[in-house]
Amino acid sequence: MSVEPRKHVRLPIGRGSLVTTTPSVRRDVTVLDGGGTHAASAEAGSAEAGSAQAGSAQAGSAVAGSDQLAVEEPLELRVAGEPIAVTMRTPGHDEELAAGFLYTEGVVPNGAALERVAHWHDASGRALPDVIEVRLREGATVDVGRARRAFYAASSCGVCGKTTIDSIRTKVGALTREQDSTTFSRERLYAMPAAMRPAQATFEHTGGLHAAALFAPDGTLVVLREDVGRHNATDKVIGHMLLAGRSLAGHALLVSGRAGFEIVQKAAVARIPLLAAISAPTSLAVDLAVELGVTLVGFLRPPRAVVYGHAWRVLGD
Repeated sequence: MSVEPRKHVRLPIGRGSLVTTTPSVRRDVTVLDGGGTHAASAEAGSAEAGSAQAGSAQAGSAVAGSDQLAVEEPLELRVAGEPIAVTMRTPGHDEELAAGFLYTEGVVPNGAALERVAHWHDASGRALPDVIEVRLREGATVDVGRARRAFYAASSCGVCGKTTIDSIRTKVGALTREQDSTTFSRERLYAMPAAMRPAQATFEHTGGLHAAALFAPDGTLVVLREDVGRHNATDKVIGHMLLAGRSLAGHALLVSGRAGFEIVQKAAVARIPLLAAISAPTSLAVDLAVELGVTLVGFLRPPRAVVYGHAWRVLGD
């Protein structure tokens, strides 16, 4: 079944670029067919298909078609009127992304510090889809320099430097059993990937997005977000809960792909007791999770998974 092209909205914005307000767009492509024929209804960007929407093609041919692509666009974040930085993301849930990032990077202490998170409006009153403004409540302050450094560190290779790690250890204490004694049965843990996949609507059309999903202890999917960056998807999930005034304690976070240092950091700051990944964790992710009391599960591919420390949170049937 073919996918209808999504509306591609082009607007002039502050930086003079063109922006897209939808998570995916269609582009013309040429498909190189290495063998056999394929159905005319196949989608090039489908997570399960590998051919473009075009007529049947013989082996060794090149066929013109179209492909549904995940969108990657810049987003500028402004705090109290001050431009902080620009990050690349998939459009959608930008308010959650901004709130989650500011919280997990320690720029704001909690959701109560945020008075309003919304797209910036220009002099004519038009909302700019690539600019988010964060207004703080009276009495709340933000170190703009620190916020800018957080953005820089999160997008640079130096994020795992000793200074950054020491800072995290200082501001985030280990999550102990006394603070959060939530446990997750193997049955419910193994059910999480199957619950996450159907909710990845844009991935189904493009095959090009990461996902982060938050689950309650009973296995209920609370919220799922997609983005070109797994750290962005994680920030969107955390920001969703933050803006809704809901606690992340007692929940499990599942991310597609690998689990890196930055995802463990965000889970620890948000006090999420269990982080699981479809693929492998990095060595630094494991070390930090063990130190900060986060149960880290890698290679969650039922009926098998690997638990890296604090395995007491994963119970038998």
